[in-house]
Amino acid sequence: MGSAGKDVSAGQTPQRHIAIVPHTHWDREWYEPYQSFRLRLVKMLDRLIPLLEGDPSYAKFLLDGQMAVVDDYLEVRPENEGRIRALAAAGRLSMGPWYILMDEFLVSGETIVRDLQSGLLRGAAFGGAMEVGYLPDMFGHIAQMPQILRSAGFEHAVVWRGVPSVIDRSGFVWAAPDGSSVRAEYLPTGYGNGASIPDDAKALVRRVADHEKEIGDFLLDGMLFMNGTDHQEPQPWLGRVVAEANALQDDYVLEVTTLPDYLATAPTEGLKTWQGELRSGARANVLMGVASNRVDVKIAAARAERALERFAEPLCALYGAPEEFPDRLLDLAWREMVRNAAHDSSCACSVDEVVDAVLVRYAEAFRIADGLAGQALGALTRSLAEAGPTVVNVSARPRGGLVEVVIAGTDVPAGGQALPDEPGAFGIPRGMGPLTLDAATVRTILGMLPNGSQIDTHTWIQDVHVEEDESGIDITIAFGSEERFDVPIASIKQDLYTRLGARPDATVRIKIDQPPVRRVLARVNDVPGFGYTALAPVVPAHPVTVEEPDAGGDGPVIMANGLVTVAVDRTDGTFSLDGVAGYGRLVDGGDHGDSYNYSPPAGDVVVDTPDAVTVTVGDRGPVRAMVTVVARYTWPDHVDGVTRARTGEVDVEVSTDIEVRADERVVRVVTRFVNPASDHRLRVHLPLPEPAEGSDAECAFAVVHRGLEAEGRVDEFGLPTFPSRRFVSAGGLTVAHEGLLEYELVDIEGTPSARRAKTMAVTLLRSTGMLSRLGMAYRPLPAGPLTPVEGLQLRGRTIEARYALCLGCDDPYALVDDAFVALDVVYASGGGSRPATGSALEVEGAEVSAVRRAAGMLEVRVFNPTERASTVSVGARSGWLVDLRGRTLEPVDGSFELRPFGIATFRSPG
Repeated sequence: MGSAGKDVSAGQTPQRHIAIVPHTHWDREWYEPYQSFRLRLVKMLDRLIPLLEGDPSYAKFLLDGQMAVVDDYLEVRPENEGRIRALAAAGRLSMGPWYILMDEFLVSGETIVRDLQSGLLRGAAFGGAMEVGYLPDMFGHIAQMPQILRSAGFEHAVVWRGVPSVIDRSGFVWAAPDGSSVRAEYLPTGYGNGASIPDDAKALVRRVADHEKEIGDFLLDGMLFMNGTDHQEPQPWLGRVVAEANALQDDYVLEVTTLPDYLATAPTEGLKTWQGELRSGARANVLMGVASNRVDVKIAAARAERALERFAEPLCALYGAPEEFPDRLLDLAWREMVRNAAHDSSCACSVDEVVDAVLVRYAEAFRIADGLAGQALGALTRSLAEAGPTVVNVSARPRGGLVEVVIAGTDVPAGGQALPDEPGAFGIPRGMGPLTLDAATVRTILGMLPNGSQIDTHTWIQDVHVEEDESGIDITIAFGSEERFDVPIASIKQDLYTRLGARPDATVRIKIDQPPVRRVLARVNDVPGFGYTALAPVVPAHPVTVEEPDAGGDGPVIMANGLVTVAVDRTDGTFSLDGVAGYGRLVDGGDHGDSYNYSPPAGDVVVDTPDAVTVTVGDRGPVRAMVTVVARYTWPDHVDGVTRARTGEVDVEVSTDIEVRADERVVRVVTRFVNPASDHRLRVHLPLPEPAEGSDAECAFAVVHRGLEAEGRVDEFGLPTFPSRRFVSAGGLTVAHEGLLEYELVDIEGTPSARRAKTMAVTLLRSTGMLSRLGMAYRPLPAGPLTPVEGLQLRGRTIEARYALCLGCDDPYALVDDAFVALDVVYASGGGSRPATGSALEVEGAEVSAVRRAAGMLEVRVFNPTERASTVSVGARSGWLVDLRGRTLEPVDGSFELRPFGIATFRSPG
């Protein structure tokens, strides 16, 4: 703001405006579980509400920019909703725009959007959410955040962590890759620079003056003084002491205000511009180690996001009746995902009780999504005109791939690959004679059976026939692979109960009628995007083969398909890709850090060579080949707390499956082990075909290029471990993964001006036992309470790490689909109206982030991750582009233009 209240014509120093924003930063769960913090929240708001109502001088309060605080309180105090609404309507109480203050790097872009939309929707019930992108404590900021905020109508953001040293003023223009921008208010010392204001006017003036000296070089004009910090309660003397401070001096004008009011007049001319992500530790910790702690949480998040975003919503939107779209169930799943997005939750830098709750929320969201996807696939199956297996593709791009199917008969189709036979229904071998049971046993079995006709993924009851004579009761159950919903299982069970009740001593003979079937792997081609086609196995153009050395030989085991060659070294368990050796090398080192940061111990022991290796061949082609490497290591047991050196010995067996499929260049890898040790970090080293000066990693709605260094300072070493959402590329190698978020480019050579990395290290496990620690080599000061947290060690837990490798990958988004978004197979009975092949939605020219139904319409969110403008085609559909609030931007008829790095949301009445 400009000068106020004083004549400065004679050259006197103008008064500085001090904008005091009372607030609290409310971590919903962290070093205490949610319910413990909620007790404190209720107490805090029970005091705040009457304070605001009764003291006009305590003019404003910011409820931390997240609506979850309001809902958590009102669940206990529903009678106070009207009071909160009145205070919000009067401009006294600011809330939102987020539902939760999330971590931006550890959740999907779609989760961030739903978080913002949920907050705006909930805030509307209280007169509207705060129109500021408040981002006070995120551990860095994604590149696309300015575009997300702009698409919701925001012009301002408030940030702290991650701002690079080149930004040297309290305001700057923050631009997204597409060029959209917001004005960012920078808090150089954080959101608590005005916490705990003294109850003394002179002391307050001294406090303001001291802070002005501390950050004066940053200030453009006024000074934002954030009166609050973690879980701080309101200070009731604030209004009085501010008035007294204004009365006793002429250097400052202190005002209790809001962020929107302060930012409305903040300087906008001559500001520096920063484009892209904010991940610098130049002035504040970015706590980069949260990407690799509690890998079980990150994997659970990845699976739940995929189930919800890639399967449940699109399948329900495209194949269910529009009026039956399961909004409420999907909202419940998204509520759990958004609640988990809170940085202390998704980052797992919390006590064990919190992390246990996080895992439960992810599991519940996954179960809802998985169940809804199954129901939608059932609806598609029933609508198909022709009987038989049908392949379903939930990806936007047409594609082929491997499917596992159950087919009638004993023959394997040309080009297919037989799988081992499974037991028949209920585990009864196929062809086995009748079972003879007594009536009591049969009653027990009936009580355990569901009333539906589906037995397992591939088996349905086709018919049940019951006959009765003097010798007993004969039951014949016919099973098959066709989906059946017309078999009256419940009434059949009731009939059997009646018969058994009348003849409690009867002999019951059960015959299982199961036609011969085979489980096979087959290659299919040309499944339409967001579509389906009748199963039509093809003979692979590039079948995979396996070569083993002669008995007693020491050569490698080779899997090849003409597109990629994998040679597994039987001496050390590593493998080569197309002649580049050393993939899969596991490197275990000590970690004397905490949940926030990796830090090497003073006395480290690095283990990168196994004691023994066994290599076995599983599948041998032609559709799939697999080699399993079992490597045995001796790792140190833990880091000694006194010497800070790794000590002790534990044995560990690590199993790694390496898989190659026909007609694909992708190599899939699954590594499993039970973690036997504490205080260590395990990474897989992956050689780069070409030395690299940087990496390109997926983050929300974008691919971000990063160099080999990270900006840091003495208080936090700039460790260049970075997050990637689902894939990262460097030096001709692309790695797609499931929740293995942390990577680093290592083995760096060259001059300072031409440094190149030769290897990518991906973290599979980071095991540490402290929430925060004092005296670490890479971060000497604590980042939270010094609390031991046993669960962070993951000791005794099974770790299953999945990733896929591709050399020379030209489309990493397609790689993710092929590696982790499987083609589904359904078994139709026929009689519906859908043809054998079809597509429910066509989207070309952009990546798809979401397909769902909203406001009674089909909604599709897309983004362009490239530097080239694209034309996005939506087939024959028409509708409108809308912003993130659902407001119409422009009409669409079949296609629309999307700027480089742009995000767009399309709605269609269809």
